[in-house]
Amino acid sequence: MAYFEITGVFPPVITPFHEDESVDYDSFAANLEKWNRTGLAGYLILGSNSETPYLTEEEKLGLVRLAKQHKAQDKLLMVGTGLESTEATVRLTNLAADAGADAALVLTPGFYGAAMGDDAQYAFFTEVADRSKIPVLLYNVPKFTHINLTPSVVSRLSRHPNIIGMKDSSGDIGRMTALMTEGLDSEFNLLVGTASVWYPALALGIRGGVMALCNCAPRECAEIQTLFDAGKYQEALELNKKMFPVNAAVTGAFGVPGLKYACDLVGYKGGCPRKPLLPLTQEKKDRLEQILKSSGLV
Repeated sequence: MAYFEITGVFPPVITPFHEDESVDYDSFAANLEKWNRTGLAGYLILGSNSETPYLTEEEKLGLVRLAKQHKAQDKLLMVGTGLESTEATVRLTNLAADAGADAALVLTPGFYGAAMGDDAQYAFFTEVADRSKIPVLLYNVPKFTHINLTPSVVSRLSRHPNIIGMKDSSGDIGRMTALMTEGLDSEFNLLVGTASVWYPALALGIRGGVMALCNCAPRECAEIQTLFDAGKYQEALELNKKMFPVNAAVTGAFGVPGLKYACDLVGYKGGCPRKPLLPLTQEKKDRLEQILKSSGLV
């Protein structure tokens, strides 16, 4: 598979739902059309903030096809395809490829966590990459999987010709430093997975990020990198600090329902969450709105 460099910021795209919990495909498409004009480098469809575990296969592939249709031509389309079994992951990865995905982001299997050591993870990702029609990126998100890929296994996997990178959502800048000093392949794309460490990641030399905050603050996330690249380090740092309370709110305190409501507040179409997630109470909505006002987003 051909190598390509991944730079810039990507949202793990929210999935709007109607009040009856059906997927709101029109709002999904409208969001993409609007995001196309914000400086985003592309999109991750079916990420952790997409309510992916609650989607059927038919819904997942419908969203991928729609994203392919409505994204700007220069935007990279990544799709989250990781499932618990190797066979199911390979199947969904290749169906996503057929639907228009440029690359697959594959979650670490973690249900049988005690058995998912380095050898098991290496075997899993190697087989998926061997059988995938499109390039594969590792997705390390211990918050959800309780699995943390070790630097040594990431280094080994980085040399696979069809594994082109990793999104690390640990939020641990020390860990990212350790990954970079482990001896990754020179063409391996290490991506940051949370805006809370976007500035320090840039200082380490990381060139791309897939961050929930990009859904509701795409221009700001992109501008942090633009300022940094222009040598305006203090301005980049100040903007990152300004966005920090919003990121903490939509990735921690208020979760996906909060992220979707934040999108509503700034002019995107967040829609309803799908059960068992509950919409925000009015009290939480008011608190979140105040955070966004303080950060200058509304």
